[in-house]
Amino acid sequence: MADTMHVLEKNPNWKGRRGPVVLVIMDGVGYGKYEDGDAVKASRMKYLDWFTANCPHTKLKAHGTAVGLPTDDDMGNSEVGHNAMGCGRVFAQGAKLVGESIANGSMFKAATWQKLIKNVNDKNSTLHFIGLVSDGNVHAHIDHLKAMITQANKDGVKKLRVHALLDGRDVDPTSALNYITPLEEFLAGFAGCDYRIASGGGRMYLTMDRYNADWSMVERGWYAHVLGEGRQFESATKAIETYRSEVPGLLDQDMHEFVIAEGGKPVGTINDGDSVIYFNFRGDRALEITKAFEAPASEKLAFDRKRVPSVEYAGMMEYDGDAHVPAQYLVNPPSIDRTMGEYLTKTGVKLLAISETQKYGHVTYFFNGNKQGKFDEKLEDYIEVPSDVVPFEQRPWMKCAEITDKVIEAIKSGKYDHIRLNYPNGDMVGHTGVFNAVVCSMEGMDLQLGRLKAAIEEAGGILCLTADHGNSDDMYEHAKDGSVKKDADGEPKAKTSHSLNPVPGIIYDPEYKGEYDNTTLNSGLGISSWPATLMNLMGYLPPSDYDKSMINLK
Repeated sequence: MADTMHVLEKNPNWKGRRGPVVLVIMDGVGYGKYEDGDAVKASRMKYLDWFTANCPHTKLKAHGTAVGLPTDDDMGNSEVGHNAMGCGRVFAQGAKLVGESIANGSMFKAATWQKLIKNVNDKNSTLHFIGLVSDGNVHAHIDHLKAMITQANKDGVKKLRVHALLDGRDVDPTSALNYITPLEEFLAGFAGCDYRIASGGGRMYLTMDRYNADWSMVERGWYAHVLGEGRQFESATKAIETYRSEVPGLLDQDMHEFVIAEGGKPVGTINDGDSVIYFNFRGDRALEITKAFEAPASEKLAFDRKRVPSVEYAGMMEYDGDAHVPAQYLVNPPSIDRTMGEYLTKTGVKLLAISETQKYGHVTYFFNGNKQGKFDEKLEDYIEVPSDVVPFEQRPWMKCAEITDKVIEAIKSGKYDHIRLNYPNGDMVGHTGVFNAVVCSMEGMDLQLGRLKAAIEEAGGILCLTADHGNSDDMYEHAKDGSVKKDADGEPKAKTSHSLNPVPGIIYDPEYKGEYDNTTLNSGLGISSWPATLMNLMGYLPPSDYDKSMINLK
């Protein structure tokens, strides 16, 4: 077949199905390693249990090298997971690309770094870093920040400010001081230089919104980082200690803003002539704050910026390859081509992608290889169900029923050959660390799987179940011996980050016609095997360089 033409070859032995092939991405639902803390196992999952017991299934890798991350100690995430499920191959991802760029020095030799450094040195102005201060390695890594600060010092930068976003989501939920206090000491170690943390706060309270879900987060970040408006403290460590004493049990990700000040004056506002680096490498939670810096002062945004400084702004990577955002960036992103969506549309397949706001960009932008828009306006429909803007533990069912309503309508319409959907519950509620809420989210989602099962049976389609990574399957912190860590109250210590666990690969084919072995699926594969599998199930032969299909054709 001619891969270059993006047209898939038909499998002459495929007997076809009446209905569509539907891919259900149960975001954050894996196979737990431990009984204690596995909210999936603790839930009454009538339908997921039925699929597991009655359908061919396998366990798929969704972390580390299987999704393009540096090592198998790196947890998977929604961005790289949807990239892998969309393109059918494994590309080196953000964390790995940035690490290599720093290690070989190419970041610091490139024009963007040189330009931003020259700007502050020529103007005797300030170099600012904004980003997530942890070693979670999902959006950012503190080692990248330290390496850039060290290089900036070598390059003669005298004044430097860090605007530190607290994690507690990809790392221990109350671990901020493990990163912030050593960072303050690190900054103080540059003799003869003025290097300090200037502002910060929890990542789910300020700056790191995505998909235009809650611009007030970006507003709070802008006011703290740029304008220096917010509650003042003498240091970031003092801010964290104070907030914790006032609100016992407060998670890092939810901490309010802090502004470091002396004599009532903020030490690190962002002003005309400064250089600013947003050092997160992942794109989804970088686009809105980037727009706030790059949009002209005359352009109205979702909030009043009050003052828009004229700065040299750069992101760690290009966060949107189609729109070329930001205008300047330090590291080239993975160039993902020939995705499943492109092949299917070139072949004439009619498809639907749907989720609620929180994961809509994942089943579209990330699934399509970090590309905005559609490959074919006539063949693709994208539906975004607006998410509730409330803490996820307060609405753990989220919009899974509304998503299912539209998917069932789409199945019944007979209009689509392929439908992909994402239920965000297991991930978004999993990040809250509230075990009972996660159980509620799982059982709410499971009810929808039952509805999809009935619709697939009626339409004569195929239902495929998977996840982009684990999360809800690992809700407690465990010691090396497997025992559950306890907090000061003797309660299990909540884990809010993703897991390293495998995820489901399940195929339900109620009108199976014998074209493949439906007793066992191939093992030892990663989630990048889904495109070849889905193409097989639609009656096509996948491109020769796609990762191996889960099914063996007869």
